[in-house]
Amino acid sequence: MKAITIRGIDATVSEKLKQTAKKEGKSINQLVLDLIRQNVGMQKKKKFTRQYDDLDHLFGKWSGAEFEKIKSLIENQRKIDPELWQ
Repeated sequence: MKAITIRGIDATVSEKLKQTAKKEGKSINQLVLDLIRQNVGMQKKKKFTRQYDDLDHLFGKWSGAEFEKIKSLIENQRKIDPELWQ
């Protein structure tokens, strides 16, 4: 396997590569290899696997009390009313 050195990567690009690799759970090397393969036509882009991260800032923000309140509201909505199903 051949090794290639890429020179001239500025700090902004470097930081973006680090963030993207971390977000995707990959090493920077693997991310760069995937990007190269994708952009030279050696790897097909997935069509229907769009990932959303617009609600990530909310993840893990509920307190224990808030979670219990929401959990009880959901459980109440899941109860079956026997009169409606006769």
